Amino acid sequence: MTSLPKDFAWVLVKAFIEERGLVRQHLDSYNYFIEHTIQEIVREIGEVRPDVPNVYVKLANIYVGEPRVREADGSESAVTPMVARLRNLTYSAPIYLEMTLVADGEEQEPVTAYIGEMPIMVKSIKCPLSRASEEELIKLGEDPRDPGGYFIVNGSERVLITQEDLAINRVLVDEGRPGSSVTHIAKVFSSRAGQRATVTLERTKDGMLYVTATGLPSRVPLIVLMRALGLERDVDIMMAITDDEEIQKELLPLIVEQGSIARTVEEALDYIGSRVAIGQPREARIERALDFIDRQLLPHLGSRPGSRLAKAYFLGQMAERLLELYLGRREPDDKDHYANKRLKLAGDLMAMVFRRAFRSFVDDLRYNMNKLKSRVKEVSLVTLVRADVITDKLISAISTGNWVGGRTGVSQILDRTNYLSALSHLRRVVSPLSRTQPHFEARELHPTQWGRICPVESPEGQNCGLVKNLALLAVLSIGIDEEEVYRLLIDKLGVVEIRRARAEGIKGSKVFLNGRLIGVHPDGEELVRTIRQLRRQGKIHHEVHVAHYKAEYIDEVYVNCDAGRVKRPLLVVENGEVKLKPEHVEKLRRGEWKW
Repeated sequence: MTSLPKDFAWVLVKAFIEERGLVRQHLDSYNYFIEHTIQEIVREIGEVRPDVPNVYVKLANIYVGEPRVREADGSESAVTPMVARLRNLTYSAPIYLEMTLVADGEEQEPVTAYIGEMPIMVKSIKCPLSRASEEELIKLGEDPRDPGGYFIVNGSERVLITQEDLAINRVLVDEGRPGSSVTHIAKVFSSRAGQRATVTLERTKDGMLYVTATGLPSRVPLIVLMRALGLERDVDIMMAITDDEEIQKELLPLIVEQGSIARTVEEALDYIGSRVAIGQPREARIERALDFIDRQLLPHLGSRPGSRLAKAYFLGQMAERLLELYLGRREPDDKDHYANKRLKLAGDLMAMVFRRAFRSFVDDLRYNMNKLKSRVKEVSLVTLVRADVITDKLISAISTGNWVGGRTGVSQILDRTNYLSALSHLRRVVSPLSRTQPHFEARELHPTQWGRICPVESPEGQNCGLVKNLALLAVLSIGIDEEEVYRLLIDKLGVVEIRRARAEGIKGSKVFLNGRLIGVHPDGEELVRTIRQLRRQGKIHHEVHVAHYKAEYIDEVYVNCDAGRVKRPLLVVENGEVKLKPEHVEKLRRGEWKW
């Protein structure tokens, strides 16, 4: 085996940092927000409907202009970060939205309205400094080594601190508290487009399973909820949960007892409706139950009637995991394991505030249209738009640090004590746990933080272990389209869709995509090998990660492509030999190769 040069690690690290910089995670996340997320937020809302018949506004493209400042005399001029610092200005750019008024089925000419100001991150895609050479930066009064990744609001530099959270849309199982009537728990935080709902499945001492969910005043038997989701026959419910005979034996008494509460889909809906719409007539109860199932139950799987079956199978997946824990086939999930954590970066945090601000803007537009009831068809949309609604909410969040969801201290003044303290502040990660409670496990260094979180840099005192810093070579995933990866697995890589696999009795490794059971593959090891080969050849996106867990009863393949996962570079070893060769290191040293 050819030996690598002694300084190969130094060459690799140097090349990595020179190419990517140390605040790339914030810049990538913010760029994705500007280029994709804000358009998705507009698409979510789609149109504004006032209380005027046959009149509505279609919302189309949204885009952010170049950074500029509006002077006292009304004139506008381009602005650089240094000018914003010296004159105590906010470094921001105008947001423009294309809208079309539709009256009596006739579309009027589309208009582009100025709807507010977007704070611009220094050195992001919208900042001219990201395209400037070293000489140009010096001319503009900037430090060429300044990494960017922060905002300038009213002249002060503010950084959005990365927030650590439990992974959403993942089933986590645990044992009940000693002395309580609940023996085992399965929990999922279902989140999509600003909506967050919790679903908890509990097993009681008598072996019954009950579901507690956001929007449900009391717990509901699992079998009743699965029936309400459209699985009328007992055998369909059984197959949605498991095809394992030992677990099926555990389920039989449950299906017999809970199944007798409601024997048809309509009876099950009426049972749930009597909990969410107390004292209303039967039709209204069923209507409310359907509304709860579509809009509030597991929102990440969709909000249309077509997604009910997927929700039933997801509840089945929760039940199977919980019963596997009860039978001793798997261990309780470790909440401190870094596979169960996700980090929210500047782009995700800005999206949270912008979503709320844009909804307020839409409500304000609707209110202004309602005031003009009789003349709304002749009105110009540009005159109805108030640009301060979005601006005030965005600027206020960044300047105070008070965020959506009641979080405080999300934005902080950038620590400029010295160059290293600024870099450290830009790579800080904060846990939402209470500082006053012990939380021993959360404060300890977990083995899965190796290469992801710095083992040294954490404050002393009450913040110890709850305020952390990213390791030097750690990078974060920005997230890619799940549907693309789903189609690849099902159409090209031989994964059998879960409903078909259960119906035809096909067994094998269970395949999970972003925490959802999507199917079965005859050979999990082979699937993992294929995905890794395709990724290394550049045929699939480098953010698609795969892991294979195999034990006596467990054979599962996890594929992830969501945002906020902490990644680290590793050297590939095949047949006991490192694939990195001395000539590769030399090419990096000479600058012929990129990382």
